[in-house]
Amino acid sequence: MIEKRLVTNWVETTLSTATNMPVGQGRAPVTGQAPPFHLLYSVDTSLSGAPYADLNEDASFVYQITHVSGPDPNVAQSTADSDQLEWMADAARKAFLGRAPDTGLWLHPMAINGISCMTRSLEVEWGQQPGGTSEQEAAIMTYVQRFRFNLTPA
Repeated sequence: MIEKRLVTNWVETTLSTATNMPVGQGRAPVTGQAPPFHLLYSVDTSLSGAPYADLNEDASFVYQITHVSGPDPNVAQSTADSDQLEWMADAARKAFLGRAPDTGLWLHPMAINGISCMTRSLEVEWGQQPGGTSEQEAAIMTYVQRFRFNLTPA
């Protein structure tokens, strides 16, 4: 059986490392940091093949990443920035879908004992509303992506 928490931890660590930004699982990062940051949600799990108790069960996990842009604390009257949001979304796509041009291997391999990632894909993407913010008073904008990871026991 593939342990989902191990994959969730890999997604969180990979996103944080690749973007050099904090990631919170389902809430703002523990550091209490103001935006920018990423929010990570586990939104779907499906299994295929033998019964769930079978150790050779394949799994498909979907994770939603909400990128949160906010005002620059060093600039008075600043607000969230759509350029920053698009950079954050590009960085997440590169982290999970990017490959080395010379080898074709993943830039960030899923190195979890007993698990092999068969495919990765961007399942859904919602950009920010033009000129809009998620939280007008706080000058925050968001951008949402969902990534699917199809896994099999290694």
